[in-house]
Amino acid sequence: MWECHGAPRGDGRRGSPGRGAGEGRGGGEAGRPSPRGVGAGLGGIPAGSLKSPLSHPRPPPPTGVVPFVALLLLQRRPVAGRALLVNGPGCPGNSLCRANVHEQTRKQVALLNATAQDLFSLYLKCQGEPFSSESEKLCNPGGIFFPAFHVNRTSEKKEVMVAMYKLFAFLNASLGNITRDQEELNPTAKELLDRLHNTTKTTRGLISNLTCLLCKNYNVFQVDVSYGESSKGKSTFKKKQQGCQVLRKYVQVIAQAARILLPHLSPA
Repeated sequence: MWECHGAPRGDGRRGSPGRGAGEGRGGGEAGRPSPRGVGAGLGGIPAGSLKSPLSHPRPPPPTGVVPFVALLLLQRRPVAGRALLVNGPGCPGNSLCRANVHEQTRKQVALLNATAQDLFSLYLKCQGEPFSSESEKLCNPGGIFFPAFHVNRTSEKKEVMVAMYKLFAFLNASLGNITRDQEELNPTAKELLDRLHNTTKTTRGLISNLTCLLCKNYNVFQVDVSYGESSKGKSTFKKKQQGCQVLRKYVQVIAQAARILLPHLSPA
């Protein structure tokens, strides 16, 4: 049985201190995306607010190219930006990837797919009424727009990897937004917060591995990305609703992503 309430951790933080499955060792630095994908020149990144899962939002960075580690933490309004996947003018070569990067990436995608529905169900339970009884109406994801996903099993592997990078960069930012809201609205919902933190860790590890594969195999070190709407400043109801809409859409999208990406992840 899922539990929505429990005592906060003794150090004042919540969530699991352990890693999500396969947390990032694929590429030491990672970044975020927008629709230009491969080898685009340096471009400006609109200002936004930085936030780590266990910290408060910080002032926006100056306009310009931001290193990937910082980009992983960005929470934004609906904007597009260019991600710098690695520092420097290009990819550093084979040393960026671990030997088991394909297997690790497969496991991360499979884990996210296997746990998405349970995360959504637990989220609904912890929001209480009317979300528990009217989820079909309140959590309709029609207004939630994940990055366009026009690849399939027959698409070129490079195209699939770029599309996946955009998808999981968007998801990472969305999870951070939801986690921040739930730490505020449901601070004793330990199991939910644990699952959100661990899903975020797995997503970051996956982004790191996709970074390494894009660099190593295709010399792609910049990808254009978009990020979802921030819930900051919205009412409690709207924050809960946006979270349930995003997570319901996530259940649908991760299933599609797993079907398409997993066949492409056999070692070259």
